[in-house]
Amino acid sequence: MQRFVRTAPTAALMAALATAGLAVQAQELVIATVNNGHMIEMQKLTPEFEKANPGIKLKWVTLEEGVLRQRVTTDIATKGGQFDVMTIGLYEAPIWSKKGWLKPITTDAAYDVDDLLPAIREGLSYQGKLYAAPFYAESSMLMYRKDLADKAGVQLGEQPTWEQVKAFAAKVHDPKAGVYGMCLRGKPGWGDNMALITTMVNTWGGQWFDMAWKPQLESKPWKDAITFYVDLMKQYGPPGASANSFNENLALFNEGKCAQWVDATIAASFISDPKQSKVADKVAFAQAPTAVTPKGANWLWSWNLAVPASSTKDEAAQKFIRWATSKDYINLVAKMHGWHAVPTGTRKSTYANPEFQKAAVFAAAEKKAIDSANPNDSTLPKSPYVGVQYAAIPEFQAIGVGVGQQMSAALAGRSTVDQALKTSQTLADREMKKAGYYK
Repeated sequence: MQRFVRTAPTAALMAALATAGLAVQAQELVIATVNNGHMIEMQKLTPEFEKANPGIKLKWVTLEEGVLRQRVTTDIATKGGQFDVMTIGLYEAPIWSKKGWLKPITTDAAYDVDDLLPAIREGLSYQGKLYAAPFYAESSMLMYRKDLADKAGVQLGEQPTWEQVKAFAAKVHDPKAGVYGMCLRGKPGWGDNMALITTMVNTWGGQWFDMAWKPQLESKPWKDAITFYVDLMKQYGPPGASANSFNENLALFNEGKCAQWVDATIAASFISDPKQSKVADKVAFAQAPTAVTPKGANWLWSWNLAVPASSTKDEAAQKFIRWATSKDYINLVAKMHGWHAVPTGTRKSTYANPEFQKAAVFAAAEKKAIDSANPNDSTLPKSPYVGVQYAAIPEFQAIGVGVGQQMSAALAGRSTVDQALKTSQTLADREMKKAGYYK
């Protein structure tokens, strides 16, 4: 009796069958992603992927950051199997890979995994294996108006101190002319105001938890950093700063209303683009400001593509991830929209490219910031957690959100700094006890 072995049709065969007018059932990949510019661009390039892979159809579920986190966390924890590819952050990657919730990323020689920037690759690996592939990555840095600095006779240098940027803010703050001395995040959220505030606490010599996992929110570095932050923003920030996060500050900067802004390096490509920014030719870049120590002064983050362990379409999912995070994808975006529009922060080859260097005036500062961030050593006192602007433990989301609300209240004048820190310490202590870190 003759046996027939059923094999998956090759791309060439699929194309031939399609040309012959024969219906071929394509495999559908459901991809959960976040609604930011680079991800929306990836969706627009769906036809390019589907043309090269006729056996795969992409279905997108695009969500706001907070909703995305909620949906993918619930799905992966319950093994729901709703998604074949998930967009996850640098925070989730080590926690989820350790729990066995993700499949390792399979790469080939063409993918060139050694081309990934070391800080990002390490953050996405567990026991030497890559569990998520970076789509774009960022650190934080100081972006400022060079024209205003020159006029005020101020030189900020490559890595200014927070005292220096405050002095610059005092010289150029002119609300009547529509210019504010400093724009910073104030909107509550562990990934909103607390991303910035944690880096400030780090550089003031503080930490979230000591080696016994006890919260340190009433320590001197926290008090010094938060007092400085609140005073700086009350004196030289825009009105309503407690409601502003990345997008609001980006809009203010592009309108010429911020003399300086400390935020994600990814902003650099927008504020230096004359199509989006009124001050594109007047911006300069420096490393994130420091205080007591340079440790942890600038954050590290990436948006990454991962395959949940529950996916039954591993081969197709891996193929898509290799495509979307490859050198070829970066070249495709550059070809279609120019080098200033490519997703940055992931590959050495991007920064080595003369075309990118020419188009991206911020390239050197951005790469230096990413290379200098170390999630395994981001605080002056020794800490038990991994992460620069967060602690990579499951309990951190709830703690970060609660503390973020207290910091926003202090900025808005609804609470004193001392009261905000006391309440924060209490809620963090309660969460850590409840989770069993100590009695």
